[in-house]
Amino acid sequence: MKKFFKKFLQYFVLTIFVSLALTSEYTYIPKTLESFDKRLRDYMFVVRGEQKDSQNVVIIDIDDKSLKQIGQWPWSRNTVADMLVNLTNAGVGLIAFDIVFAEEDRSNPAKLVKKLNLKIDKNKKIPDYDYIFAATVANTPTILGYQFMLDKDDFAEKKAPDIPAIFIEKNRTDENKDLVLQAHGTILNIPLVQDNAYSSGFFNNVPDESGIVRSVPLIIRYDDQLYPSLALEVVRTIQNKKKVYVNYDENGVSNIQIGDLFIPTDRYGRVIVNFRGGAKTFKYISAADIINNKFNPKDVEGKIAIIGTSAAGLLDLRATPFESIYPGVEVHANVIDNILTQEFISKPSWVDGLNLIHIAILTFLTIMFMAYLPLIIGLIFVIALFGADIYTIYYALFNQGLILSILFPILTIILSTIASVTLNYFLETRQTKAIKNKFASKVSKEVMESLLANPDDNSFAAMSKEITVFFSDVRGFTNISEAMPSAKVLIEFLNEYMDPMTDIIIQQHGTVDKFIGDAIMAYWNAPGDVSDHANKAVIATLEQLHKLDELNAEIKKDPRFEAVCKMSAKNGVEPIDIGIGLNTGVAIAGEMGSTQRSDYTVIGDPVNLGARLESLCKYYNSKCNISNFTKAKIPQDAYIFRFLDLVTVKGKSEPIEIWQIIDYNRDESMHKLYKVSRARLDEELEYYHKAVNLYKASKFEEALKIFKEINEWEDKTNKNIYNIYIERCEHYIKEPPKNFNGVFKHTTKG
Repeated sequence: MKKFFKKFLQYFVLTIFVSLALTSEYTYIPKTLESFDKRLRDYMFVVRGEQKDSQNVVIIDIDDKSLKQIGQWPWSRNTVADMLVNLTNAGVGLIAFDIVFAEEDRSNPAKLVKKLNLKIDKNKKIPDYDYIFAATVANTPTILGYQFMLDKDDFAEKKAPDIPAIFIEKNRTDENKDLVLQAHGTILNIPLVQDNAYSSGFFNNVPDESGIVRSVPLIIRYDDQLYPSLALEVVRTIQNKKKVYVNYDENGVSNIQIGDLFIPTDRYGRVIVNFRGGAKTFKYISAADIINNKFNPKDVEGKIAIIGTSAAGLLDLRATPFESIYPGVEVHANVIDNILTQEFISKPSWVDGLNLIHIAILTFLTIMFMAYLPLIIGLIFVIALFGADIYTIYYALFNQGLILSILFPILTIILSTIASVTLNYFLETRQTKAIKNKFASKVSKEVMESLLANPDDNSFAAMSKEITVFFSDVRGFTNISEAMPSAKVLIEFLNEYMDPMTDIIIQQHGTVDKFIGDAIMAYWNAPGDVSDHANKAVIATLEQLHKLDELNAEIKKDPRFEAVCKMSAKNGVEPIDIGIGLNTGVAIAGEMGSTQRSDYTVIGDPVNLGARLESLCKYYNSKCNISNFTKAKIPQDAYIFRFLDLVTVKGKSEPIEIWQIIDYNRDESMHKLYKVSRARLDEELEYYHKAVNLYKASKFEEALKIFKEINEWEDKTNKNIYNIYIERCEHYIKEPPKNFNGVFKHTTKG
């Protein structure tokens, strides 16, 4: 549980760090990222596809067909007037112009007569097309269009249009009043036409920084007065309301209200267009057909007819989320349709807070998936989370009309995954390093690297495996402990001994299993495979024995261990002397312990026998006892052996041979351990093994004679073995055994 919470804390801190980084980036989102987020939303529009409009809006299109039949634009105003009359006679609900008539009609007969100073009969009435058009506008349900100049221009017209509406700004402050788009001039219809219209609205479509029309201003401020867009004025006129409420909050414009209609906007008073589809989603009727009265009146009856153009030559084409070439007039149709149906998409001020919470939750889920699940499963869950989140954003956009950030959830999942994988790598690297440091004190570098390189090869699973087990013990450790001035010095003394002994085991590719007080348990060929493991264990044993001379010399010079050195000198021994037992056999090796704590170790009869061989070193006066199983696994000519005994140990019925390894089979090493020449050692072993063979053959009197003779030597290399066999021979001479097989039974562990 502690490990779980430690890991949770690590990844929770990472969650906080990533969340703070992403929320900070979201708060100060660069324009490039915001533009990319909008492009992702555009793709959702494409995925959604076209939606049926309310059938309340039709577009009277000055299309290529109309230009071909009627002639190039601009047309004579009487022709446009005919179009208004025909629409009105067909029962149209309202007409709106996405066109401004900023100049007088150049084809106006009355103007031409005056300009050319022609003499015309006074009784003959010369038609005035501008007047005809103005009168028609006045007598039809027509809303004119005009344009604001958004850039400063010294030559721009400064006159403002008269709008029969009252704008009431609620909660406006000095801080938020300047957020609404500011105009610097106007392009109005000629006064004759403008003054005869019931009302008019601006038709400015302002693309965003990426050049795409995604939102449309519903209001623009000019000379500190608010003016409605063409779409807003059309809706106000239909609602027959004089008052338009512009509601502010601390972030800017919150919404615009006309009667019972609430239009959510962004802080700048722009409505985000819920486009119904691509170009020609709405009903289009060619202007030529209207002029020629070749249309079905039911197509316009009671509807809002917006007069505009889709002809490429008239340059009223825009880029929208659906298409890069989209008639500007249809943008207004979409806005009017959105308002009438109340099917908006908006981004309320509180959405930023929701997006920040969204980022934090996604960060937490992604990081925890990657932290506690296997990599592949974690990635599957993250991909599923990604899909579910994108669908949620899609659903919120088109079913709830709520604009949520798309880019940042994507970035959140990607960056959280990368951060989690990076932390995983860091922790695993640190854990690997810790394991290396831990194993470095127990196993050889080669074994360690093999285990780390193959973590999934079941190296730690419990299995039967042939091993060579090693036990060593410091002689007279009780006396050493009593002679120490403090526990601290005792630990330092043990460390002085354990460090070089451990290094030797590791150098020979062994694994240190544990330290049991002054004892060391080690083994070879587990957990990793070690070739020639028995031989390496013997080499490690002899290297330790040879190291003792150097180690004892250093201890005698160390003032911390002065009391121990005096005690050992008094007893005629070195400060440190050890006995070692080696055995080879098939044991159980693997991870063992409880769920709370476990360790890799080896168990079984070969291990028990190895421990007993070490404890019998004192009995046989041997520095290293090995079993016949180990002896059979090592080169016979590489070492000098002494047969010690054929015994059954406590708890076992099968006899084993116990052998003493005296040293390497090299002349130059003899003086180091036993202070005798090689010739003298060979002589001793020759006589000794002759006596042992006689003993095994039940020739106890002949064997006794040789054992006693060697026992008299001053330079013999074993002080106990001869007394052991002398005692046995004398016993068997007095009480001859029946069916003697040379086996001695040990009834104790040592």
